[in-house]
Amino acid sequence: MNQVHSSGTRRKLILPRWFVLLLAVTGWPFLVVLFHGVLPWAISRMTRRFGWAEQHPGSWNWLGLIFVALGSIVVLWFWLVHVRKVSAREKVELKSTPDYLLIDGPYRYSRNPAYVALLTIWFGWTVFYGSLLVLVGFFLLLLLLNFVVIPREERGLEARHKETYRQYLQRVPRWF
Repeated sequence: MNQVHSSGTRRKLILPRWFVLLLAVTGWPFLVVLFHGVLPWAISRMTRRFGWAEQHPGSWNWLGLIFVALGSIVVLWFWLVHVRKVSAREKVELKSTPDYLLIDGPYRYSRNPAYVALLTIWFGWTVFYGSLLVLVGFFLLLLLLNFVVIPREERGLEARHKETYRQYLQRVPRWF
């Protein structure tokens, strides 16, 4: 993030490593659980839940929790790779495009492992809750990520990392 001084020049926001790690450990997981756990539950309560009887999921609904668990494991893996990278630095500058390019861990299999994981979680909640409205949320998230968020991120990464990122694009698919 950049701050504009009264002189018109931009000042970069550089935070100490301990503060960024504190945010990573406390704030980020809370937001993930809120948006990708509580929100699907709340949405599912707005419509009929297919497969449910007497306020309990049917046998096939339980299969959705396998997807939720798999997605959660990948989110944790993605998060640990980022925390490890940040913890190796003395100070961290908050930018929309980081000055490091991750190509290990889950990034060996997908350029967007966090998004794949979050979509997997939403799909799992769709099955678990048997909710068509959660399925709509899944598709809206997919469209937003695929046509807005990821193209913007890719442009920034290519501008910052140039040939290294272009080589990475050739080796690793966008999704999986």
